[in-house]
Amino acid sequence: MSNKKKKKQSPTQQQYQKLAKVREPKRPIFVNCVRAFFTGGIICTIGQVIQWIYINYFKFDEITSGSPTAATLIFLSVLLTCFGVYDHLAQWGGAGTAIPVTGFANTIASAALEHKSEGFVLGVGGNMFKLAGPVIVYGVFSAFIVALVKVTIKMLGGM
Repeated sequence: MSNKKKKKQSPTQQQYQKLAKVREPKRPIFVNCVRAFFTGGIICTIGQVIQWIYINYFKFDEITSGSPTAATLIFLSVLLTCFGVYDHLAQWGGAGTAIPVTGFANTIASAALEHKSEGFVLGVGGNMFKLAGPVIVYGVFSAFIVALVKVTIKMLGGM
């Protein structure tokens, strides 16, 4: 906490802040990082296995197997979210479940499940993208900027 905030607090508030800091449980940061690393790694390994299955059994090549692999991971994530399994996995694995595409699918599916009682249009449709919407907007905007830079460089005679 900054010194400016401490100066604005009364002595009782400052005493409470000290007491709260002493009583606050210490977070196992190293253990959380290891869990996130292994959880994300396992999800990505499952994705590699699915891609291998598409390549070897369905005769896709390495380039064309990416889309069905991502779709399968998204489907599995939504299915596990519907059964309440993904939430327990996310509680244990932390950020390791949020980084892959499965975390994004979980975000959308859990918001849809949470608001389904309000109806399909105003409940599911209206609230499904509240959390995921900014991610989509930022991704589209970033892609637009990168494309502008690439076109500008190409027009100026580079690359």
